[in-house]
Amino acid sequence: MFVKKFGMCKNLQGLSLRNVSVKFLNIENKKTIYEDFGEMLFTHFGVSGPTILSASAHLLRTKNIESLLKDNKIKLLIDLKPALSEEKLDARILRDFEEQKNKQFKNALDNLLPKKIINEVIIKSNISPNKKVNEITKKERYNLIQALKKFDVTIKDFRDIDEAIITAGGIDIKEINSSTMESKLIKGLFFAGEVIDVDAYTGGFNLQIAYSTGYTAGMN
Repeated sequence: MFVKKFGMCKNLQGLSLRNVSVKFLNIENKKTIYEDFGEMLFTHFGVSGPTILSASAHLLRTKNIESLLKDNKIKLLIDLKPALSEEKLDARILRDFEEQKNKQFKNALDNLLPKKIINEVIIKSNISPNKKVNEITKKERYNLIQALKKFDVTIKDFRDIDEAIITAGGIDIKEINSSTMESKLIKGLFFAGEVIDVDAYTGGFNLQIAYSTGYTAGMN
């Protein structure tokens, strides 16, 4: 998916995040479109990876998605520390800061985050990177926690179909005999794979659909 701020994602290009929670939010009606837990990665154009590919199917089916994307109304919120509540994360940060109290903020997050994302988290926290950690206030710590638990990315668009891994849409399954994959409208015409309006989450399911429908159509 394309994102609004290419600079941020370009800076994070190649960074793979494991065991993170992702939430796609329609900020117009404050409704969650999709939530997932697992892996994602940053690319030169935006975001990708298993959780993002699964989310794209739900975004595609969201009402008025094109205008929502155009108006920057779709947000991706990444929880970088989903195993920790805000209270436990605050305690963890306090321990780290106590051990590094004379360090500058920009040099005190190495034990908490991958190095590549530290600068972006600092920007989102609105804490001066040169501030000593023993001078950071409770309110600033709260801002840091929000940056870690709700690392936000504005989604701008989908990638071009030429780069698609899975496509949605196609021949209506109501018009196909599922026992033979033959068209109910035109005798002798068979369908298989992604030409059919059926798709599933990443993880081999779409390959299974292709193999099963292809075999069934071929045998008949």
